[in-house]
Amino acid sequence: MSKRDELIVKYAADLKDKCGVTPNIDLLTKVTIGCGPAIYNADSATVSGSDNTELATVKNNFLIKKLGLPDSADLDKAIDTVIEKYGRSNKNKYRVVVYYLLAVHFKKESVYNK
Repeated sequence: MSKRDELIVKYAADLKDKCGVTPNIDLLTKVTIGCGPAIYNADSATVSGSDNTELATVKNNFLIKKLGLPDSADLDKAIDTVIEKYGRSNKNKYRVVVYYLLAVHFKKESVYNK
């Protein structure tokens, strides 16, 4: 099993165990691939739910640039909802899991079907 496949298994377990979501493995794989080499770096592989700079990066680089959503308070609310669902006290919030949940939240799975 490749390193990426191992990570996808780990992300799927987090979605199921910590978020109560049964993941669509095809979509999860595409989100993982979309994150590129960031998933292999301990710092960039996770999202800090309490770091406003980090959350702004998620909003600008993922929600606005990748998913093509207009900037609005709804984006901040969605990020907050996803962080809450993942568990604020959970130290390791994987970027792929956060992105997956946001893509599903905004019904933007089609972005990954290109």
